[in-house]
Amino acid sequence: MSNTLTVVAGFVAKPGQEQRLRDELNAMVAPSLAEEGCLRYQPYVDPNRPDRMIMIEEWTDGAALDHHFTLPHFKRVAQVLDEILAEPFTLRHLTDISL
Repeated sequence: MSNTLTVVAGFVAKPGQEQRLRDELNAMVAPSLAEEGCLRYQPYVDPNRPDRMIMIEEWTDGAALDHHFTLPHFKRVAQVLDEILAEPFTLRHLTDISL
């Protein structure tokens, strides 16, 4: 069993802001993957609802994720998201289950 933390972040763009949201999420991939403790950082879009996107993240632990929230690239995108999202983004924290 892995002790990693998986995060599913959900986003809904305001009308007309779909491409900007895609661009902002894509811009977060490289700096986030460069962080110690980041194992996966991948954006996805709903093909039937292009205003709805998610980011699947995997972190070594909660401390790595907490550190992510303090970094300049996260703080910058958080400000942009306030402008372009139709509603606040959501975060779901998931861990592996034993079978």
